[in-house]
Amino acid sequence: MAKKKTAEKTLNIDNILFNCRDILRAARNSGSFFEKRDMMLTLVFLRFIGEEYEDGIEKLRQTLIEQGFDLKDENIRAAFFDDATFTDSTYNLSEEARWSTIINTPAPGLNVALDVALHSIAAGSDDLKGCFVEGTFTTRNLAPNDIKKLVDEVNKISHKAFGEEKDLIGHVYEYFLKEFAVNATKEEGEFYTPHDVVQLIASMIEPYDGMLYDPCCGSGGMFIQSAVLVKSRQGDINRINIYGQEKDAATYRLAKMNLALRGLSHNLGETNDSSFIHDLHKGVYFNYIMANPPFNLKGWYNDHLKNDPRWADYQTPPESNANYAWILHMLSHLKSADGVAGFLLANGALNDSDTFEIRKKLIQNDKVEAIIVLPRELFITTDISVTLWILNQNKKGGNYHGRNLRNREYEILFMDLRQWKENPVKGENKKKVRLTTEQIEKASGIYHTWQSQGTDGSKYEVPELYRSVGIDEIEYKGWTLTPSKYIEFIDHDLDIDYAKEMGRIQAEMKEIMKQERKSQQMLEDAFRGIGYGIN
Repeated sequence: MAKKKTAEKTLNIDNILFNCRDILRAARNSGSFFEKRDMMLTLVFLRFIGEEYEDGIEKLRQTLIEQGFDLKDENIRAAFFDDATFTDSTYNLSEEARWSTIINTPAPGLNVALDVALHSIAAGSDDLKGCFVEGTFTTRNLAPNDIKKLVDEVNKISHKAFGEEKDLIGHVYEYFLKEFAVNATKEEGEFYTPHDVVQLIASMIEPYDGMLYDPCCGSGGMFIQSAVLVKSRQGDINRINIYGQEKDAATYRLAKMNLALRGLSHNLGETNDSSFIHDLHKGVYFNYIMANPPFNLKGWYNDHLKNDPRWADYQTPPESNANYAWILHMLSHLKSADGVAGFLLANGALNDSDTFEIRKKLIQNDKVEAIIVLPRELFITTDISVTLWILNQNKKGGNYHGRNLRNREYEILFMDLRQWKENPVKGENKKKVRLTTEQIEKASGIYHTWQSQGTDGSKYEVPELYRSVGIDEIEYKGWTLTPSKYIEFIDHDLDIDYAKEMGRIQAEMKEIMKQERKSQQMLEDAFRGIGYGIN
């Protein structure tokens, strides 16, 4: 009787990355977490840019056939394929930089072949210069068997298999962050914003055209997801001009890789640097800002920042924590007429005592439009509950992306989404939840309805979910921005039948006491049986 073939496992990107992780963990010379991660991200980059090139060549081939060209003609091949030109964001690759060359290279020559490919790509494109460290693979010099197994696994990762719309490089970054960086912290810059959270911010502020800025852009995930949203709603990502800055060198290179692969034109500055110490976009003002700054960042301050113009109209933010330094930095970059910012901060920023005067003046200057507390466990590397802040330079109303907005001066919308935790993410080592598309649409709908003509802000509320609040009440409550201070929460304990509940508790206590007396009696009997006295 013939043996049944074992059912082939469904191709899953996390399974592939798990295999890569194990290969790197077992391999000699694979280096630190950061070096392992950089090798993986560089391999994935080579895989994706190679796949795009192959797709571009196939499209070119089909176009030439449709136009009646003979592809067997050497002159035709030389004219169109030897130095191919593409009309989209596809990069022309020399033969040594193509994935087909890499995957067919014998194992002993792979480390050299990979570095030759990187050098060729950097030399052939200004956009891709600085995206990676040349010499990555020969420096580590993995054993032939290890590097071959790694390349074969990465070969399974494909946009065709896993979706064009996904931020796959970001997914790889997030996976290796949670698997390798046991002690990585948000303060170290090793943090990835989940797609659903980015989608929520983008759905709220609608960065459909104009200039978009992220002062701590990480791997570029904010830009990728915003572009996806714009494409789905408006169709033309060329209407967005992307600006960003990133302090960590490796993450800066990753962002450049990510944006280049997406064909998104961008300005991330000439190098990685701190947004506070060296603002690479000083004097530039933006329509939109989206950011997930490091939570409660320490070590951000030096004496040169004491009289910085970014907080000249407020106060110098405390040296111990950069939360309000980020707020004032972003506010300084918003266009004065209509700039909008959506960003995440730790909940402590809502009512910190050492930032009281700054927070008070932000509210008095009518810069804060909405405060939304998010569910816990949305993030891979922390279970902290965080807040989405929305600043708006124009709360007077008018037309905004086809919506007719009312005057919302000196009103703030508070939302509390902490109860939205019924969507657990399966297959995670720790508890994690996500926001569904329906929940994102509901939250942004609450916000957009509150903004719109015909809404009475003084009566806009649903207990335990949201409420519009005027500045007089906020002043009365001590200038706190904690949503639970304003949103009505129903005491569900009022529905309890206390007489019945007390009867149940008393009955349980009687049963416990009965069992305890029975156990004590059995213990005494046992001791008497072996001749010990009991006092």
